[in-house]
Amino acid sequence: MFRYLAVVLDKCSRRVLGWAYGKTRDVKLTLRALDRAVHNRRPPCGLVFHSDRGMEYANTAFKQRLARLGILQSMNRPGKMTDNAYIESFFHSLKSDIVHGLRFDEDHQIVAEVRDYMRFYNYKRLHSSLGYVSPATYEQQLA
Repeated sequence: MFRYLAVVLDKCSRRVLGWAYGKTRDVKLTLRALDRAVHNRRPPCGLVFHSDRGMEYANTAFKQRLARLGILQSMNRPGKMTDNAYIESFFHSLKSDIVHGLRFDEDHQIVAEVRDYMRFYNYKRLHSSLGYVSPATYEQQLA
């Protein structure tokens, strides 16, 4: 059974701004994550949204939503996975912290785990690249 998680991450603070979980990897899932991030952060025009070259990010509806919000789109270079190092690192942490070794029989179980993990990740997980503070603490320090 495959399930998908779309995540919008602030590159500066590493904070998860929005996420969506679903049975299909499509533009609807990605738009839900984007909409949650926009609702939570209310970004100014000119923000840059960086992603890989997945079909859900290249979709016309996604591109139009970014344009309506005044968000500029950036995609990684073909074959250059390192362009997405921050989100790749996030997914590595997520998998090693809560996914590996666990079995989920119901969607609501994994949604609950992911929800708890997002709180942990944003407010308690220390990041060496942020001076060993959480993303929320790092944002407070910047303010």
